Parts: sequence; C-alpha cells; structure tokens
Amino acid sequence: QVQLVESGGGFVQAGDSLRLSCIASGFSFTWYTMGWFRQAPGKEREFVAAINWNGGTTTSADSVKGRFTISRDSAKSTAYLQMNNLSPEDTAVYYCAASLTTTVETTTTGYTYWGQGTLVTVSS
Repeated sequence: QVQLVESGGGFVQAGDSLRLSCIASGFSFTWYTMGWFRQAPGKEREFVAAINWNGGTTTSADSVKGRFTISRDSAKSTAYLQMNNLSPEDTAVYYCAASLTTTVETTTTGYTYWGQGTLVTVSS
C-alpha cells in the first residue's frame, strides 16, 4: 500500500521557519522524483519544489526561491521542505508527491502518488 505522510505544518508568525517532512512507504522511494505542491483556499494547486531521485537536481518556484529548500534522505524514505522567512502568502495546504520521471517534474499531472497534505498558516 502506497503512502505519503506529511507532517510539520502549523501556525507561525511571518518571518518564522518550518520544516515539512514526507515519509514514503509502499514503493521504491529511491527511484522517484519527489515534489512539494501547495494549495491556498480558493486557488489551484501550485508547484513549490522538486528533487530528482538522487538529490542531484532540484528546482523551485520563483515565489519561494531563496527561502525554501527541498531535500531527501533515501535511507529514511523521507523528503523535506525547509521553509524560511515565511509570509502570509505562503499559507496553504502543502502536499508531497512522487513521480517516476527522470527529471524534476513541475506539473501535477506528472506525479503518481500524493499525500493528504499538511496545513501551514502564516500570520502577519
């Protein structure tokens, strides 16, 4: 049974940091590109960051460049999203996802498995 379980969300103040974790099970995590997406109320789900299977390539949305960092630990089957200098505009449900593409995928349709999401709320 495939599972992606996110954790680490919460309520923070603007300028604070959070680290999201995504623990994977039920598939060969090592070979999958991992991505983070987010969905704010009333908006479509949008790409945040992705990391390829060996961690050698990452990409992120312009809106989070320089503030968010994606990483992975294949020994723990876990992907992370370090989020620094958070702003109210970052408020959303954050989802992790897994893709079998060999490149860093930035579209939702490129991902096969999805987690249930974790809520991040940033207050001004």
